[in-house]
Amino acid sequence: MTTTQPSAAPREPAAMSVRGAAVWAMAGQYLSFAIQFASSVVISRFFLTPGEVGLFSIALAAALLVAILQDFGLARYISGLPVIDKHEISRCSSVALLFSLVVAGVIALLAWPVAAAYDLPSLVPLLTIIAGSYLFLPLAVVPMALLAREMRFDGHFAINVGSAGVQAGVAISLAALGYSTFALAWATVAAGLTRGLIAQLLRPAPPWPLRFDRLRTVLNFGTRTSALYLTGALGTRTPDLIIGKLLTLTAVGLYSRAASLSDQFRTLVSGAIGSVFFPAFARIRDRGEDMGQPYLRVCAGYSAVIWPGMAGLALAAEPIVRLLYGELWMGVAPLLTMISLTEILLISLPLVSDLPILLGRMNRLLAYNMIDTAMSLTLLALGAWWGGVEGAAASRLVYAVLWLLLYARFIHGLVRFSLTGLFSIYLRSAIATIAAITPLALTYALWTTPDRIGFPTLCAATFAGGLCWLGSLVLLRHPALAEMLSIAETLPMVRPLGRMLKAVAPEQRA
Repeated sequence: MTTTQPSAAPREPAAMSVRGAAVWAMAGQYLSFAIQFASSVVISRFFLTPGEVGLFSIALAAALLVAILQDFGLARYISGLPVIDKHEISRCSSVALLFSLVVAGVIALLAWPVAAAYDLPSLVPLLTIIAGSYLFLPLAVVPMALLAREMRFDGHFAINVGSAGVQAGVAISLAALGYSTFALAWATVAAGLTRGLIAQLLRPAPPWPLRFDRLRTVLNFGTRTSALYLTGALGTRTPDLIIGKLLTLTAVGLYSRAASLSDQFRTLVSGAIGSVFFPAFARIRDRGEDMGQPYLRVCAGYSAVIWPGMAGLALAAEPIVRLLYGELWMGVAPLLTMISLTEILLISLPLVSDLPILLGRMNRLLAYNMIDTAMSLTLLALGAWWGGVEGAAASRLVYAVLWLLLYARFIHGLVRFSLTGLFSIYLRSAIATIAAITPLALTYALWTTPDRIGFPTLCAATFAGGLCWLGSLVLLRHPALAEMLSIAETLPMVRPLGRMLKAVAPEQRA
């Protein structure tokens, strides 16, 4: 069963190219990351302890399990439609309002049971405040989906950066005033309101007047998508809950900070281009074109950029944690190493949810997700029980290997990409990754140890690694280089470097 509705009318033209959209998406993600990262460093170093961060992590994880219903699959539904009119937009906006009320209500109702389960009374007001942030979701869900559909990612830039700035400002201000964990909770409310207001200014789609006629198609898609999200959320959003139940608040704080830092760094390295791919592949599908080659280009871009970045983060975990957060948080370092290596495996097969949805294979995807979730939860619980918080982090590596084996054949059957081409990309990306981390590894081996390396030395080794990585991409004729050079041409600050590399490797022209 497909996710689209047949229509003779063509999809509206894109407001910008895929590369242009990627530039805006990456710029927005870079700035958002910088704001969020800086605020997390300030809050962790000066105001909150691992235990306080752990308390908020448990509350947020519990809320996010419910919040998988927050957009009811509307973002993908709207992006996947060949055509959309004002009536369909009104229906989607009404559905968004309905489910935001459901999500906020369920989170508020769960506050007391969750607090009782963990014997932490503070979870009641924390979850109640977080529930309030979801009341503003209807203002942002449909406008952002429409902007993505139209490839207007400059709008996403404004929404993401604006909400990140407000969230950071509120969190730091309230933490400085002594609000402890509640500073983070109120910051989520402020961010939700900001996202909604900016989104409505850029692409008005208010959830009123309500319209609930002819909802069968959107409800059918949303129900199946929400079931898919639920199985995925159980695997990705429950680690803090499981660790909090089996271990301590401090363990939750350390694990949460490691996972968050790894996720933020991966997002910094890859940008927000993932949000560009769904509408871009929807257009490829609508034109009836083969997806194999475009998918290999995505794999090349991700592995060429994210593999070296995550490997470098794993190798530099100890000095990074010490320099950013201080000795109080040094327990994060070994966890960060293992979780960063996990990301390398998980990014090797991108778009495992997006492509099956686009190609009408949601039921099969749901079955795979159920197996995926069972693996994730079982391994995490066993790891935490056997080896504490470090065992929990180590379990992610085992899970990532099994995850890759689980989805590889499924995605290949859908897209029919060349296996030879994929393994060639993997080989070249692996060599580029080794080149990137070699200067730091040699620094450890010949000069200083991770516990004694200073900031200037770390920066110098990182810069040298970047040059080695870039040189290896040119020498290996990595397919990702052409896309990177094309994107560089749109950025004045790096345009001269792009032209120089094209002169050295003219065959890499896009």
